[in-house]
This record gives sequence, structure tokens and C-alpha cells, in this order.
Amino acid sequence: MLKITLVKSTNKVVAKQKATVTALGLKKIGSFVEKQDNAQVRGMINVVSHLVKVEEI
Repeated sequence: MLKITLVKSTNKVVAKQKATVTALGLKKIGSFVEKQDNAQVRGMINVVSHLVKVEEI
């Protein structure tokens, strides 16, 4: 499992990155979700790696 936390704002980012953050289920700075560790989620994290913090749990 991965704990994904939004640490930076989605203001002034490309629309694709904002959509990826929303698809991960993140809304506000400091919000977090727990997702299964698979290739699809890793790819989404890779697109927005500068906006999120990822921890393995």
C-alpha cells in the first residue's frame, strides 16, 4: 500500500497534472489517500511527483 499526500498546490500547473491529482482522489493540501501499489498508480505518481509525497505502508 502507498500513502499519497498532496504537499503543493495545483494552481498554475498543467491541466493534465491537475486531472491526475483529482483522479488520485486528492483535493486539498495535506489530504492523503491510500492506494494499492501497482503500475497504474506508480505512473500517476510519476506525473505529479513534484506535488505529492509518497510513503509505503
